[in-house]
Amino acid sequence: MGFLRDEHSLFRLYSGLVLLVILVAAFGPLLLSEDPYASNMTASLLEPSAEHWFGTDKLGRDCFTRIIYGARVSLSMTIMVVFLMSVVGTLVGIVSGYCGGWVDTLLMRFTDMMMAFPGIVLAIAIAGVMGGSVVNTVLALATVGWTKYARLGRSLTLKLTQSEFMAAAITNGTKPLALLYRHILPNTFQMVIVTAAMDIGSIIMEIAGLSFLGFGAQPPTAEWGLMLNEGRQVLQTAPWAMIFPGLAILVVVAIFNLWGDSLRDLMDPQKAN
Repeated sequence: MGFLRDEHSLFRLYSGLVLLVILVAAFGPLLLSEDPYASNMTASLLEPSAEHWFGTDKLGRDCFTRIIYGARVSLSMTIMVVFLMSVVGTLVGIVSGYCGGWVDTLLMRFTDMMMAFPGIVLAIAIAGVMGGSVVNTVLALATVGWTKYARLGRSLTLKLTQSEFMAAAITNGTKPLALLYRHILPNTFQMVIVTAAMDIGSIIMEIAGLSFLGFGAQPPTAEWGLMLNEGRQVLQTAPWAMIFPGLAILVVVAIFNLWGDSLRDLMDPQKAN
């Protein structure tokens, strides 16, 4: 296994696994003949078999089919959450660090206020007020998750504004908007991407947690956290209805966490030197 000691080899390995997960989520449902939402009470709680690889749930729906469809739902929700909170948070941080003064004070005090609340508790409160749904779950998690990117964007912007190349650009008469687009945004992009990649696994867990508690996706949506909640009700008689969605979450979160760590190591400037 010596070839896996190199950061590039690890990154290629985990990237291949991430690509496999994405392909399964995108194209897996197209290859399945079972309807993930069609109930069949005559096939209720069947054990895993050649016909139903992961068994069936209490409504007779094929668990394997629902897990594959659930991958599409969970990953699409995760991508939307990560995109929203990284874009909004980074823009807030860049504006705060670049403008300074009362703008910086106002934005950072608001950020501090948001960070004072436990993230998942605030997300539950927001989702509870708005009502449980896929869209509201995305908005709730993005609302509480942008603060980290605001802090990151601000610190990177402050560092860049004190650099020599920024001073040279200002001396040459570069306009403020041009400074943002040509120098600040490109130089913060790498760190934001690494942070976003490392957040994917935790966001998948948070989405599943909200759905498990009833604040996320609602029945009959094929979503892993919701499937765990439904399987909990028949855990003693049909443990597979909860075990397999749990394993799906475990495996996918582990893959994305390992991928995020390898991406961070690969793009670490200290290691690059």
